[in-house]
Amino acid sequence: MERFSMLRASLLGSGLAMLLAGGALAETYDLTVDPVDIDTGDFTRSGIGYNGKSPGPILRFKEGEEVTINVTNNLSEETSIHWHGLILPSDQDGVPGISYDGIAPGETFTYNFPIVQSGTYWFHSHSDFQEPDGAYGAIIIEPEKREPFRYDREYVVQLTDTHPHQGSRIMRNLKMSSDYYNRQQRTLMDFLSDAGQKGLGETLADRQAWGDMRMMPTDIEDVQGYTPLINGKGPEQNWTGLFEPGERVRLRFINSSAMSYFDVRIPGLEMTVVQADGNNVQPVTVDEFRLSVAETYDVIVQPKEDDPYSILAESVGRTAMARGTLAPREGMKNPLPDLRDPPLLTMADMMMDHGGHVDMMEGEGESDSHVMPDGTEMKGDSHGDMEHGSGEETEMDHSAHGDRQAEQEDPFYAPGSGLLPSAYNDGKFLSYSDLKAQKPLYENREPTREIEIRLTGNMERYVWSIDGVKYEDADPIRLQYGERVRFKFVNETMMAHPMHLHGMWSILDTDSGKWDPIKHVVNVNPATTVYMETEVDAPGEWAFHCHLSYHAEAGMFRKVVVEGGPENQIGRLSSQRGG
Repeated sequence: MERFSMLRASLLGSGLAMLLAGGALAETYDLTVDPVDIDTGDFTRSGIGYNGKSPGPILRFKEGEEVTINVTNNLSEETSIHWHGLILPSDQDGVPGISYDGIAPGETFTYNFPIVQSGTYWFHSHSDFQEPDGAYGAIIIEPEKREPFRYDREYVVQLTDTHPHQGSRIMRNLKMSSDYYNRQQRTLMDFLSDAGQKGLGETLADRQAWGDMRMMPTDIEDVQGYTPLINGKGPEQNWTGLFEPGERVRLRFINSSAMSYFDVRIPGLEMTVVQADGNNVQPVTVDEFRLSVAETYDVIVQPKEDDPYSILAESVGRTAMARGTLAPREGMKNPLPDLRDPPLLTMADMMMDHGGHVDMMEGEGESDSHVMPDGTEMKGDSHGDMEHGSGEETEMDHSAHGDRQAEQEDPFYAPGSGLLPSAYNDGKFLSYSDLKAQKPLYENREPTREIEIRLTGNMERYVWSIDGVKYEDADPIRLQYGERVRFKFVNETMMAHPMHLHGMWSILDTDSGKWDPIKHVVNVNPATTVYMETEVDAPGEWAFHCHLSYHAEAGMFRKVVVEGGPENQIGRLSSQRGG
């Protein structure tokens, strides 16, 4: 098994060996799950938090230690905690119905697992809509060995989208009307403006095309009307991190939102990205980056002036902006800038401009064929044969992926996409293609098979699924311990989907070979095909889902069953990581 299980060198150190010998550091942490009030500066609402607040405390672990975490449920409903991105035994993963039964009201559940990694992660409830209602917190894991970059101080920058409505109410409203929270619907003035620019005929044809799909080019965000927070503070409350001019400051960005993607920039400062999803990457300097839901990025900045620097996180739909400040003294801040012009979806994002010819017929949206957002069923398209369902093997043809990357500016957006980002003031915007691993985590070997995962949905009825099948009606995806599986994500919807596989790393294919980055969330933009590979080294049952809370609840969720392998999970950690 060592041939395909070469995890990072730091996991081979003395800390894990001590752990397996029973002599590692053992730390105990206590968390309570509590009803809390959340003050955004715009409104105050009831919610759920940890140790009496939302976000919860920053948990600081050390690589090589064994942690015991006592979680006491002070709610009147069941709860859970999932340790997002952590490699651990499946029965410690914290997903009710898959990992365990959850934590009943008034009960205490004790988690116990080894820490076999380092970096920036987070934790959140995996029960109902408790995470959107405030049940989240940050995790920092200190490495055993020296990191390949230096900094003088650090801050967690944890983003979320706090809404006046409870999560359950939001879900009911979306099911009732999918555009319930769309505050950017097109108006008569927009029609007249477009007609003046494009001509009446083209504008009428465009409107008819969108009407036939029962969609709008503004359907970028499912939920609007929230206040974005940084570390629990709204834009006017202005979370502040202090610095001395000339210091190198590490910012650990975490997107803990229910639904919101953020474009992050710090005007006046370049950001050097050094980690993605907890794993070191070869440093890349950017002016702006997009933080998909549930992703983490660590960046280093060096403010040299005795001035405040705004940390701005603007929603991808340009409907809200989080603001924090790096400052040499408390109370300093810059004016909050205006939101930039919102992007608009194009026919390319609807899969209608790919050069392929399709036949369309009305369907229910819950079949094995290609399903458009309005329920239209498409029999074959430019993605190729759509008969492959979850778990089926396909021929290993990588050429199309390479051609796709060569023919467009950013291979992770559809050619002609309205969502393709550009940095403020024409600076450098981070792409997945820029991410390269600092050190290979696994041996670079050919996958044993490919599994196609079609991301399907019906915006009109607000149904989201995988391969046209909702979670409750689907069979598990079955993997064999020891294989290397290539997942082919085909996004047949007009929404982006951050896909999260629990328990195992996702090796994102950026055409960098052994330097492909290791992630725990892979974002798949509308009308794109994205590949990732997974070393199947974690026995047990795991969750695999879109990390948009209401998409997962609506059905874009699967159980993954890893068959075979060591019965003892700690033994698995030992054998797979060289301890």
